[in-house]
Amino acid sequence: MLNRSTFSFLLIIALVFSCQKVPLTGRQQFTPLPESQILSMSFQNYNQVLESSKLSNDQEEVQMIRRVGEKLASSVENYFRENNQAGRIDDFEWEFNLIEDDDMVNAWCMPGGKVAFYTGILPICEDEQGVATVMSHEIAHAIAKHGNERMAQQLGVQLGGMALSVALSEEPETTQQLAFAAFGLGTQYGLLLPYSRQHETEADEIGIYMMAMGGYDTNEAIDFWQRMAQQGGERPPEFMSTHPSPESRIEHIRKTIPKAEKYRGEY
Repeated sequence: MLNRSTFSFLLIIALVFSCQKVPLTGRQQFTPLPESQILSMSFQNYNQVLESSKLSNDQEEVQMIRRVGEKLASSVENYFRENNQAGRIDDFEWEFNLIEDDDMVNAWCMPGGKVAFYTGILPICEDEQGVATVMSHEIAHAIAKHGNERMAQQLGVQLGGMALSVALSEEPETTQQLAFAAFGLGTQYGLLLPYSRQHETEADEIGIYMMAMGGYDTNEAIDFWQRMAQQGGERPPEFMSTHPSPESRIEHIRKTIPKAEKYRGEY
């Protein structure tokens, strides 16, 4: 059985080797879970989604999704190769599919480059520039390994809850209930949601860089998010949301666009 000093030493080693920088933003991140395990789950889940969904038969729209995806993927691969970071996406297996669902205004990219667009978001995209805005944002989540971070974060919250349970084991039941309620609110609003907003903002920034690499008009991203903001529906306050407010998002994109121009045509 490991003693405390040995366990601490091994923990430090794990932390050191699990820390790396997010490409293009340089943020330090903690990704302790084996990438092979993440990708295995991702590919399996992606196939399950495709099997349970109706793929679009509109060949013009399908080809547009794949054309934009392949163009952005090629730029990403060139960037990583030329910056000696190819290992970060060596195991990616790019795939781009359009799912027929006009009620679903959404798109996503699983770890490993598995992308799904829903037909419901295409009217807001309007054209290939809008699709590139959404596609680059979603791919950015994958290359930044946000999924690995989120899973590690959830595990950390579970471990924190277990530790709290042990610490309160001799306290009255009412005290325990109040403590766990506070712990739940603290992790939900103090850690999980803000971290999601950080990921969204980072994906916006990386996505703008990727649009420039692929030769797309980065200013179109502002138009897209303005159209998205006009979709209506009551939004929660920003501190209670997993996404930044439309105003915060658009402002950050405006500030990023001039910085993205140095990447135009380079990859």
